[in-house]
Amino acid sequence: MLGDILNITLIASVIRLSTPLVLASLGGLYSERGGVINIALEGIMLAGAFTAAAVTYFTASPWIGLMGAMMAGVAVAAIHGVATIRYRADQVVSGTAINILFFGVPALLSGALFDSTGATPQLPREQVLPDVLVFDPAGSPMLASIFNQKPIVYFAVAAVAATWYVLGYTSFGLRLRAVGENPEAADTAGVSVFRMRFTGVLISGALAALGGAYLSIGQNSLFTRNMTAGRGFIALAALIFGKWNPVGAFLACVLFGLAEAVAIRMQGTVNIPNQFIQLIPYVLTMVVLAGLIRRASPPRALGVPYVKE
Repeated sequence: MLGDILNITLIASVIRLSTPLVLASLGGLYSERGGVINIALEGIMLAGAFTAAAVTYFTASPWIGLMGAMMAGVAVAAIHGVATIRYRADQVVSGTAINILFFGVPALLSGALFDSTGATPQLPREQVLPDVLVFDPAGSPMLASIFNQKPIVYFAVAAVAATWYVLGYTSFGLRLRAVGENPEAADTAGVSVFRMRFTGVLISGALAALGGAYLSIGQNSLFTRNMTAGRGFIALAALIFGKWNPVGAFLACVLFGLAEAVAIRMQGTVNIPNQFIQLIPYVLTMVVLAGLIRRASPPRALGVPYVKE
């Protein structure tokens, strides 16, 4: 029984299930290192997932669907940015409002466009993101499954490395971290706090929406209502678990992906009701947050609106 759960194909499943979490968590990282709490990751992922499926359906191109998803994510993030940075609205309230809004907006648009509020039409195989085999170990199809992933998976891994470099070794990263730690000092040094924070929020929207697009035209071939299933909140938990560090957030996402992969494989193989098994990733999220929320050290100006004197 244990061998049916823990095997090589489990690694491939963990990679697939971790990818949307990694992208959303990296998106939240850019926003929060700049000082803006982004609770809206769930809503942005839903916007990206629906837009990717709808645009792909009408254009027959998943690549145009990805671009449409990122544009939708940037637009939703811009709403959050204007509300919290320009008008200094409460960042948690703004993000929560966006989440509530996008629990319903995709269903409304789906009903208007496709006469179905539950799901968009099924996409044919040629309109779904293709698998790309980067390494083919001879004589081992199970091992090959690890290296046969969607392009977004490879992008997510590259984005972790790029984010680590950008935040740690570039002037943009230094300025972004500065406005998240001490915006007054950054402003005195000539850094535009508003511009840097807004840029971080927009990047957050693009990455989180890409994670949502992966769900609808990568893992699946359609958008279903609330298909993110709390992944935006899990990504936020991974960000805290990783202590606002891209590598730490990545490892936390892999942990949550492992929990979800094991939960899926346990269904039907153990004498436990499926409803309890499906709770595993969410229980893990609560345990992690309960244990680390007091010990985590967020950016010092996180959630604090900046008022230029």
